[in-house]
Amino acid sequence: MDERHTHGTDPNRDDGAERLAAEGEVALARLIMDGGDLTHAADHLGSAFAADPRLPDAHEALTELAGRAGGPAAALVFFPPDRSFVGAVVCRAHLLAACEEWGEAVLLIAGAIRARYDHPWAHVAWLGQEALPGLLSADVVTQALAHMVTALPDPLPEPGREAIAPFHELVAAVVEHHPDDARLAAIGSALARRIGATDQAVAWAERAHRLQPDHIPSIMLGYALRAAGRPDDALRVWREEIARDATDLSLMVDIAELYASTGRAAQGLPWAERAAAARPDDPQAGPAVFGVRYAADGDAAHLLALADHLRAHPDHSYAATVLARHSEWRPWLGVVAGATEATVNVLHQLLRSPDADAARGRQVQLTASMIEPPSAVLTFLMSFPNGEVAGRSVGDPDPREPVGAVGRTLWAYDGLIAHPAVPPPSPEAARLVRDTAAASWPHIPAAYDHGVRLSGLPLADLLGVMVHPPAPPDDEQGRYLRAYRPELWVRAVQTFACLGVAHHRTDEPWPRSLRRSVLLDLLDGPEDWLAETASFAMVATAWVDPSVREDVGLRVTERMLAAAKAYRTREVTVLGSLCRLVLLCPWLDATYTDLARDLLAAIGRAEQEPDSTGTDTEPPATAATDEGSGTHAGTASDPRPAAPAQPAGPPARPARRGLFRRRRR
Repeated sequence: MDERHTHGTDPNRDDGAERLAAEGEVALARLIMDGGDLTHAADHLGSAFAADPRLPDAHEALTELAGRAGGPAAALVFFPPDRSFVGAVVCRAHLLAACEEWGEAVLLIAGAIRARYDHPWAHVAWLGQEALPGLLSADVVTQALAHMVTALPDPLPEPGREAIAPFHELVAAVVEHHPDDARLAAIGSALARRIGATDQAVAWAERAHRLQPDHIPSIMLGYALRAAGRPDDALRVWREEIARDATDLSLMVDIAELYASTGRAAQGLPWAERAAAARPDDPQAGPAVFGVRYAADGDAAHLLALADHLRAHPDHSYAATVLARHSEWRPWLGVVAGATEATVNVLHQLLRSPDADAARGRQVQLTASMIEPPSAVLTFLMSFPNGEVAGRSVGDPDPREPVGAVGRTLWAYDGLIAHPAVPPPSPEAARLVRDTAAASWPHIPAAYDHGVRLSGLPLADLLGVMVHPPAPPDDEQGRYLRAYRPELWVRAVQTFACLGVAHHRTDEPWPRSLRRSVLLDLLDGPEDWLAETASFAMVATAWVDPSVREDVGLRVTERMLAAAKAYRTREVTVLGSLCRLVLLCPWLDATYTDLARDLLAAIGRAEQEPDSTGTDTEPPATAATDEGSGTHAGTASDPRPAAPAQPAGPPARPARRGLFRRRRR
């Protein structure tokens, strides 16, 4: 039996902890077998296979167990068919293969793949026998595929493709051995598509469709064509199938979403609405309508409606999928908004330089035309702790002053230099925040829910960590953020600390709560990234608690208006982010959301257009020099958007023009 079980293994391969665990289980199994307790030994062999299904010693020990039991058929009693533990399932599959019960053995391997697709269950010699495809019926392989593929990601990540490759090779051989079986070819195309063999997937699906042009082959052909980058061909096949059979609401959703994903959401919307109208409580069609509407017009009201739907129907997992799809990499919907300060721009230049690591210990000096948010300076000094950042002027209105009455501030200024006004958090709190913070999240409700991990921290720790952030974790992402995008990490820490505040004493009614008071202090305090992250925490609270929406929308809008007023006379780097957060309050009157859009458009134009007045004669806003060598380390042009020659606001809204005009002093 050994030669059938060790295909693809390497005795010298070291798989770390899983290999060691498997070896330990095999050693125990052999000791127990020597004592005569084969049932107990079988339990340990199942654990060995679960840990490392390619371990040669595990296959040899299974052969020993079968020999002691009186043969592989007799040993099946130790791995009964009703036992669901995946290691035991795989042992039973190998014993069945030794009994030449090929069909049932293949079904069990497919079940193991379904349970954990990235584990090498299929890397076994008997599965690659040249004669095996001819020994398997098309029905058995179709059944195995149908059970397995629905649990696989589409497409499979690379480790999964490698793990499943032998099973895919077997399926390919069986499909060719049964060229007239439409169901096998159709379901086989689903596996080929997931493993990245799109040409093969299309060929098999086209064969199935020719043999049997009905529902399942049509669906699979559309999926294969879509994966192969042929969306219009996929849409044609699916529309023809709906014309033949209009009962499949999921297919209507697929049509709608394929239109949306190819930039034609308006064409897809009627299909989604048709599906939802046919079954208003359908867990897929309802969420799909909101997603396609958002793809059509970009109005966050549709995503908020989707979040409300998910809150009302937490079992509708597709709603979470659609919400995550449309939130991914969108500022504040699925990721922290990027920083725009000149300090951060120069930091990026320095970190991209060939000697970035060596430069971290040097005395880099940075001089800005105007002071920038303290958190931006903090981020620079985290990367260059011996550096110095100075501003030439303050600007008017003074960004050091709160925009309203606040009870606490986290930054204190000594002239033009800001210092933390609160002590650092406890080491335990810093570690918990480090392990919780993330620069991205699936969607706003998920970020809010994740923040509950910090709800038990003292308020002093949550405030302290915002201005004394811990270093990123020592993992792949943390090392990347430290090396190239440290500002995203600082903003992530501040974001989740603010979400922790949003969960502080949630038994208190919102209007009189400490959490609201603290978040408003951060929102209205000295101009800083904390205004953005506090605003996000309030918006996230409103997304999950409709009762606070009116208050949150009002306060976030007021902060945006204060920033817009300041923007008339000086740079306000947090303004664009605040505008985006107002747009995430779609319950507001359109006057305010339209204003936020207009402001964002004006900021975008000002960043792209040169100063048409020719009056800006200031030197570069930021210059970096290395004190140790006297060499120039980096330069960034004036970050302030140049003033347009004419007011940038739309002519139809003359009352707002003053908010868009930048006055030079």
